[in-house]
Amino acid sequence: MRRSFAFSVLLAAATLAAVPVQAQSLLEYVGQCVPFARAASGIQIYGDAWTWWAQADGRYQRGQKPRIGAVLAFAKSARLPLGHVAVVSRIVEKRVLMVTHANWSRLNGARGHAEQDVTLFDVSPRGDWSQVKVWYRDTNGLGSSIYPAHGFIYGLPDPAAGKAVRPARPAAELSSRQPDYVGSLIDAYAR
Repeated sequence: MRRSFAFSVLLAAATLAAVPVQAQSLLEYVGQCVPFARAASGIQIYGDAWTWWAQADGRYQRGQKPRIGAVLAFAKSARLPLGHVAVVSRIVEKRVLMVTHANWSRLNGARGHAEQDVTLFDVSPRGDWSQVKVWYRDTNGLGSSIYPAHGFIYGLPDPAAGKAVRPARPAAELSSRQPDYVGSLIDAYAR
């Protein structure tokens, strides 16, 4: 009896610890990029960010052109051993867009926070978004690192998919009402 009571208490504690605390707003989120991208984009893929591109094959449409609400899947690299996922919030011009994502910059000394309308610059030789630079809020500048990316997952069911996938619905808070387009262009092109 004593052992089953102790087990029940431990089970209840473990269950409560596994339930994530829900933020009032998408932008109040603090945590990893994957659950944030899933909530912000509506794309129902699970697992490490570097696995999203392959998991989307046969489920969601994929491509090399940005669309609002699409998820950019960063590849696994030395700097990103688990990859990264970010949701397109604005398309500024052919090689500059804004993303809303989590767990990138250090805000108030800590990673994990959500960031809205962050500049992303395509630096790939072919203009196919396979190599990007990302703005860092903690340094107020476009990073010097170049990150490899697979491409965009659009959230629309792949017509060749054998099973039904519901279209994804991006969150309403994906972009601000007045994003800084000019600042984004200056950040990208003023080296």
